[in-house]
Amino acid sequence: MTWLITGGAGYIGAHVVHAMTAAGERVVVLDNFSTGMDDRLPKGVPVGRGSVLDRPLLDRVLSDYEVTGVVHLAARKQPGESVEQPLGYYRDNVHGLTVLLEAVVAAGVGRFVFSSSAAVYGTPDVELVTEDTPCVPVNPYGETKLAGEWLVRAAGRAHGIATANLRYFNVAGAREPALADTGEFNIIPMFFGRLTRGEAPLIFGDDYPTPDGTGVRDYVHVADLADAHLAAARALTDPGRDLTVNIGTGTGASVREIADLVADVTGLRKPAPKVVDRRPGDPAKVVASVARAEEVLGFSASYSLAEMVSSAWQGWRFHHPKA
Repeated sequence: MTWLITGGAGYIGAHVVHAMTAAGERVVVLDNFSTGMDDRLPKGVPVGRGSVLDRPLLDRVLSDYEVTGVVHLAARKQPGESVEQPLGYYRDNVHGLTVLLEAVVAAGVGRFVFSSSAAVYGTPDVELVTEDTPCVPVNPYGETKLAGEWLVRAAGRAHGIATANLRYFNVAGAREPALADTGEFNIIPMFFGRLTRGEAPLIFGDDYPTPDGTGVRDYVHVADLADAHLAAARALTDPGRDLTVNIGTGTGASVREIADLVADVTGLRKPAPKVVDRRPGDPAKVVASVARAEEVLGFSASYSLAEMVSSAWQGWRFHHPKA
């Protein structure tokens, strides 16, 4: 088999490329390099440069490399930005997926793994979020991921494509420093960025109904997430099979716990975290039920929260040597 990995030069995508090549899978990457980086990729992996909106490019890559499966990670993924730029998010995340699926059907590709998100659930008020928890996204990003799931599932049914929608929770860490997240969009790198600039990390609300009053989330190591993609890809053996699976650890950590762990790992204890107002729409707690991942993929996360933070810090220092 040959797998096309869209967005394969990005933070998550590169980890998936490394996991799949290490497992002996043949891969080809498609990336527009808006956030991706060449040096994240293993040597010898072929790369197509461009967008999933470019149908002729897709047709050429699928044909030239005799692609038999796709892992689709290329997307815009910032919830706040999606509120300000909904048209761009629907164009790239939904229309781009449509163009890709049309090319997949035309090429006779039989397996498709879709990078979804826990953002499809919105603000669920449950102890553990199962795959059957109602999906009520609260921003255009989450809407595009849910619409993407519908589209993938419908195309799979109509054309006999085996599909998997992976709803992953809060991604952190790095398999190696060079592969680390370089942005400041998620809580751990946000804390690193503010602390290394001498600014107080921000905690958005400490009056939630949680043990320490701060929001609780399920954090999953990006290397575990990459392994979950490999497991999903290999599970799609039956034409038309349809999987929807949460990818997390099943354990929550509060923002205050993250702040304390970041201080321990970095040694940067000042300035102390500053509590500010809640962000609209932030739920008190979102933690995955991982039973289905264990049952249908044979997958369970192996990295600890401490390993996520320490590896993320090593990566931050690699990409920000003056920090």
